[in-house]
Amino acid sequence: MKIKWYGHSSFGITTAAGVTIITDPYTVGGYDGALAYKGGWPRADVVLQSHTHPDHTGGKVPGNPVVIATSGAHQVKGITFRGVVTGHDASGGRERGANNVFAFEADGLKVAFMGDLGHVLSAAQVDEIGAVDVLFVPVGGHFTIDAAAATKVAEQLKARVVIPMHYRTPAIDFPIAPVDEFLKGKPKVDRVGAGEVELTAATLDGPRVVVLDYVG
Repeated sequence: MKIKWYGHSSFGITTAAGVTIITDPYTVGGYDGALAYKGGWPRADVVLQSHTHPDHTGGKVPGNPVVIATSGAHQVKGITFRGVVTGHDASGGRERGANNVFAFEADGLKVAFMGDLGHVLSAAQVDEIGAVDVLFVPVGGHFTIDAAAATKVAEQLKARVVIPMHYRTPAIDFPIAPVDEFLKGKPKVDRVGAGEVELTAATLDGPRVVVLDYVG
């Protein structure tokens, strides 16, 4: 499984069978230019859309992909994607609305993409998502869970590899924290030094945090 970071909460995930999944393709230049990531998504088969805010939707992904934006089970290209409804905030979505978490399995790896999760998970949500091998989780706070809550979510899901997202970089002028707070005290942090990484079930170890660089 190859993973490439396009900035913010947008990743390209390509399976060994050549199925390409894009998560939360943002509106380039959104929020009056505060969102300065450049997009550049490849042709894809599937787009996972956690919610409809401009920093998570509106990006032009070529290839006429199937867009999955609701809860429940969805099967595309032999992969079953399960959407789990959560809140974008700690008030059950009353402040910022609902957020869909998506879980799926490919290449022998269980993957969970948390979107703009705004709270630690309930026991029922943990049961529905299940233990995961690769977890994409927001860590920047303010609009989502912060570093401490993200650490708790990773523990809840027994994540073997955690890939942080939705944190402050020079390409985004949002009042969110950089990734450093989340990394404090983590026993194993792998700073890849590139925008891409390849993970396989045979070589997966953990728990560890994998930090990708944004390459615009």
